[in-house]
Amino acid sequence: MTATVSHPLTAEADDRVSSSSPRLSLAPVGPAPPLLDGAWWPRSRDLGAELPLLAAVLDPLWGRITRVTVNPTHWPAVPRKVPVPGHVVKVGWFLPEQDPHELLLLSYRMGRWNLLVVPPQTPPDSAARLMAAASDPLGTSTASRLMEEESRLRTAYEADRAVEAVWDSEGGHAARDPAARPRIPAVTAAVPPQPMGR
Repeated sequence: MTATVSHPLTAEADDRVSSSSPRLSLAPVGPAPPLLDGAWWPRSRDLGAELPLLAAVLDPLWGRITRVTVNPTHWPAVPRKVPVPGHVVKVGWFLPEQDPHELLLLSYRMGRWNLLVVPPQTPPDSAARLMAAASDPLGTSTASRLMEEESRLRTAYEADRAVEAVWDSEGGHAARDPAARPRIPAVTAAVPPQPMGR
């Protein structure tokens, strides 16, 4: 399986794509199992509504998903069972044992997978970076570490944007545009004649 994203991760594309297609990126199958098997970017924190859409895509790829576990830190309600197409998925939760940014999926016949859960309100550019990092077959970061790294990157980006906005508001933007620079009058000074060489 190759790493895929269900559609381009832009705000405009997100508005046009049906809410029934999950935003998902999976790591390619390799010789060594990756720490994370990919990333899922749900549209809400409603596990009962989001899980059937995810299972509909993953069941044909990985075999019937029979159990899911989450850390309830970021899920307001964790139902015990969720009906998905063709069967019911049992849902469990663990607080200290499971990364709060991870979804563990189990299939009795095929194995287990760990997906980074990208928060629904994440900006598209951040979500794209997180999904790519979680789908890297050589990745060694946990879900929480990826979220921390993205948070630092996002904070630095927003700080740069704030500095740029102040610069622009103080006329810095206009000064960078050569056509908008004020013309400085040329100053000419009388230069005394130099004696010619002997």
